[in-house]
Amino acid sequence: MVKITQISLLILACCLFFQPLQAEQTPKVRVGIDRLLDDKYAPLLKGKKIGLITNHTAVNSKLQSTVDILKSHAKSKGYTLIALFAPEHGITGAAFAAQKITESKDADNLPIYSLHGKTNRPTDEMLKGITLLIFDMQDIGSRSYTYISTMFYAMEEAAKHNIPFLVLDRPNPINGITVDGPMLEEQWRSSLGYINVPYCHGMTIGELARFFNAEYKIGCNLQVVPMQGWKRSMSFQDTHLAWIPTSPYVPEATTPYFYPTTGILGELKMVNIGIGYTLPFKVVGAPWINAKQFASSLNKKKFPGVHFEPFYFRPIYGRYAKEDCQGILIVVTDPKRYKPVTTQYLILGMLKSLYPQKFQESLPAMKAARETLCKLNGTEEVYRLLTQEKYIIWKLCTLHEKERATFSKKRQHYLLVDYAD
Repeated sequence: MVKITQISLLILACCLFFQPLQAEQTPKVRVGIDRLLDDKYAPLLKGKKIGLITNHTAVNSKLQSTVDILKSHAKSKGYTLIALFAPEHGITGAAFAAQKITESKDADNLPIYSLHGKTNRPTDEMLKGITLLIFDMQDIGSRSYTYISTMFYAMEEAAKHNIPFLVLDRPNPINGITVDGPMLEEQWRSSLGYINVPYCHGMTIGELARFFNAEYKIGCNLQVVPMQGWKRSMSFQDTHLAWIPTSPYVPEATTPYFYPTTGILGELKMVNIGIGYTLPFKVVGAPWINAKQFASSLNKKKFPGVHFEPFYFRPIYGRYAKEDCQGILIVVTDPKRYKPVTTQYLILGMLKSLYPQKFQESLPAMKAARETLCKLNGTEEVYRLLTQEKYIIWKLCTLHEKERATFSKKRQHYLLVDYAD
């Protein structure tokens, strides 16, 4: 009897261990490139000499790259792909932030022009012979991520050269409803923020292109190929699409929630935000932080959609490399209610309240990074509050509240009806 039981358990264990893998989840969403060759949109390509602004994130729902798709259908659809344009991080996404990218050629000898090297804009020479510009890459939903600035620069140049501009739309990975953070003041306009929208704008790249084209009176001959099946309330996980890391420190589909939660904080050089550890943007820590006290103080504020878990880690490189750090792991409990930038300002304010001496010691580095901080935030007011005010949490969290409300009304004109829930 004992032997039979042991054999039975062994068979059961083997069955569990060797059970077939779960069936793959079929994507619920067709992105712009999935629809480009449909009868409705394929005529836009007919007879065109195409320049494609893209990178490694541009794949369809079957993980076929946009570059390969356009190359393989060129003859049957009657167009020519003559040039590629690469943003920050390069055509493959391997380059680090701010690393200058040089021009090159692909395996088929197609020129790859860098839009993050000597110039951020397509030049006259780069655009020579092009009769259609297509933009296709995955953005992460934050104003300071340079991919959307690259798109807007290209739209301006397309308008100057009377070249039609076609955006193949993709999901905002945070969702299409979260609007959070300060607006962009004109004096701080740069590649880290080129349009006056909140830091988290709740729009897709196609919707942003529509906003920019009208509000900034670019007059570009713009058309957007919308997604099919995407709804504004969707997170990226809800789409069942595969996440392709958009840059070295945005490795997962959830990382876009955390980039606007700690990215600006990281510029202060006061704490480690997971860069140099396995959780980029998802943790905040330092050797001088008390994890339980810090987490408890943050949780008492009862911010919507987020929990702060005491966390202990040792960065492999970067800030406090190989030192034992204490801090928090940021856990998003309700993506639809979560406010990433407002949460970041809570964390900043709590650091200043709990560790005033450490905050004071970081002021020289803060002053050195002043220009970058102002460009990232879109305003100098955040810098002023950090350096001059004692109690800053609610002043930061309510910054540009009225302006954000005005934007929320204005943006309704540019949202695509295809995405209504």
